[in-house]
Amino acid sequence: MRNSSHSVLVRHSTPLGTYHTPMMRRVARPFLLGACLLAALTLSGCHDKMAGHEEEEEEPGLVLTKPIRRDTVLTRDYVCQIRSCRNIEIRALERGYLEVVNVKEGQWVKEGDFMFKILPRVFNAMVKRAEAEAQVAKVEYENTQRLLDNNVVSDKELAMAKAKWDERLAHVSLANTHLGFTTINAPFSGLMDRLRLRNGSLVNEGDLLTTLSDNSEMWVYFNVPEADYLDYSSRAATEESKNVKLLMANGEIFDQPGHVNVIEAEFNNKTGTIPFRADFPNPKGLLRHGETGSIRMQETVKNALLVPQKATFELGDEHFIFTVNKDHVIKQQKITIAKELEDLFVVSEGLTENDTIIFEGMRQAHDGDHAEDFRFEETKEAYAHLKLKAE
Repeated sequence: MRNSSHSVLVRHSTPLGTYHTPMMRRVARPFLLGACLLAALTLSGCHDKMAGHEEEEEEPGLVLTKPIRRDTVLTRDYVCQIRSCRNIEIRALERGYLEVVNVKEGQWVKEGDFMFKILPRVFNAMVKRAEAEAQVAKVEYENTQRLLDNNVVSDKELAMAKAKWDERLAHVSLANTHLGFTTINAPFSGLMDRLRLRNGSLVNEGDLLTTLSDNSEMWVYFNVPEADYLDYSSRAATEESKNVKLLMANGEIFDQPGHVNVIEAEFNNKTGTIPFRADFPNPKGLLRHGETGSIRMQETVKNALLVPQKATFELGDEHFIFTVNKDHVIKQQKITIAKELEDLFVVSEGLTENDTIIFEGMRQAHDGDHAEDFRFEETKEAYAHLKLKAE
């Protein structure tokens, strides 16, 4: 029989498990309170996030604005090749040793400056021989003339003697011409390229010595597509349409204006383009023969109706835009694009400046829907970040 004074072990069951002593009960109570507090905070945070998400979804999904009408400058760039107005090859006209090189690579020379000399000894000898033969022919002619005066010979013999003398004089002239070819002078003022041969080199007739460029005016060639050519031709009577700018390889605009002076006669059937030539003065000599760049042609469109490109969409080969009427009904409207700018379209048909268009949120729009969740932006704000060139 157990003593009644001994403590009795009693088990108490709880939802969190079983504990056995009063000490364990005191430890479990704070744990339960902490767990409940953590759960409450977690639920509160989730509720705040859901509330914030609901607030974001409540923001207007459509942004509306209107087209704008203004004078606009259309810009087109064409890749070009820059050429000197005169660029020639300096070649040897006679065979021989290159005796004198009187110029340096990259030198600017004036018209008539002495540049090269080929060893002239052979040609000097040819001139002396031709002069001697001409002198003999002259003496024979004079003797024949005296004989004719004494009726010793006929007029025919005198004529033959005169012809022989003329022939010898022609030989003298030809020999002097060949001798002159041994000295090469600058045919015009310009900039010299690198030397292809050096002193002492044996040159043959036609060998390239250097090239010479007149860079006072530059001829810039560029190819224009057929559609652009037709647009240009329709307004070619105005001098403004012939004025162009040159965008250099470093992205800067050349400081001199250009003028379209030549349109070649034939289209290239393979590329569908026709070559144009624009002329640019080059007073500082900045441009050099062989450079590349882009020709910038501009066209002013008066009173153009403009809409953002991102507000339009295509179905097949046709362009559309969403409009919203006074009853807030969305309509899918077909438009005709007349010109294209970088961020804008010039619209010729299907829209007026009084229409309201969907500027952003097109994916939420459907033809015939009622627009309820939207906000309207004034054109100044809506078009502020678009690339628009206007006068």
